[in-house]
Amino acid sequence: MNTRFLAIPDLSGTPSVAVVVDVMRAFTVAAWAFARGAEKIVLAGSLEEALALKAAHPGWLALKDGPAAPGFDLVNSPGLLRQADLGGRTVVQKTTAGTVGVLAVGEAPLVLCASFVVAEATARLLRGHESVTFVVTGEDGQADEDLACAQYIARRAAGDETDPAEFLHRAGTSRAAAELAEGVRQGVHPDDVALCLELDRFPFAMVARREDSLMVLRPQ
Repeated sequence: MNTRFLAIPDLSGTPSVAVVVDVMRAFTVAAWAFARGAEKIVLAGSLEEALALKAAHPGWLALKDGPAAPGFDLVNSPGLLRQADLGGRTVVQKTTAGTVGVLAVGEAPLVLCASFVVAEATARLLRGHESVTFVVTGEDGQADEDLACAQYIARRAAGDETDPAEFLHRAGTSRAAAELAEGVRQGVHPDDVALCLELDRFPFAMVARREDSLMVLRPQ
């Protein structure tokens, strides 16, 4: 398997397979939303679009990162989301990095959204593909938690027996983890870092596809 690890600004052309990684916290949160019963997640390009989609579809819920804000029902925190009842609901998600990365590769034939909590399920879907582009979304491609997760998934997809400890340690000592633990970022639960480091918590991968004009994420 040929793999590339790119920041969002470094993307060019349309990859055949793209894995967009956001460990802390967009795609850990997305996985929790599915675990709490969400039917699908619509990935919005802006806060205004997220609110407009919610307004146009009664019953949809809007989620953003940072602090709570008028019009938004949920924040981008697995610790705050894990008790939510999302049975059958549609969640519109807009975050600083993760959703931006997905929209940047939205025309790829296969787009997966990944974090440690769905690592093995993601790796399984990648096996047999010749070329995979991993989009490292955080900190303009420098986020070590996202790069560590991408590298771990790549090794598992290649069939390598890989000790996850090194990769989880890198994520747990990353700048993002420190900022979450220290309360530098807003909209945070004390358990967020630990929840983001739960390897293979969920048995599904997450596939994003165009549905009409929207980019929609579903479990698979």
